[in-house]
Amino acid sequence: MKLSTFQLTRYLFLFTAAVLAAFGAGSLLRISANPDRTFLYAFYALAMFGDAIAIVFCAWLLSKRMKFAFHVSVLILALNIFLTVFDQFGLVDLLFVLLNFAALIVLLAARKEFLPA
Repeated sequence: MKLSTFQLTRYLFLFTAAVLAAFGAGSLLRISANPDRTFLYAFYALAMFGDAIAIVFCAWLLSKRMKFAFHVSVLILALNIFLTVFDQFGLVDLLFVLLNFAALIVLLAARKEFLPA
């Protein structure tokens, strides 16, 4: 079974959302280990869960194959890349940027399915 670029894009979006949800859960688990940073970890978890919801929403919109969905998805991925670079940057951040960049490249490769000629 061969995946089309459209299907690959949606799977990358869903995988990114799963990674974000796991990171959010990890941030919530760190609260008990470091109680003086409760607000910070709760904020990070909320931001990650919000981003995961936005990514799942984009995957759902992409299934509708609308022009609007393409632009919103590009914006969300670009924001993920841009905002991650301006945080403390480590190996996990690099992997997350590469995942978002791969999804963006595949989405741009599938743009013919969203944008009229």
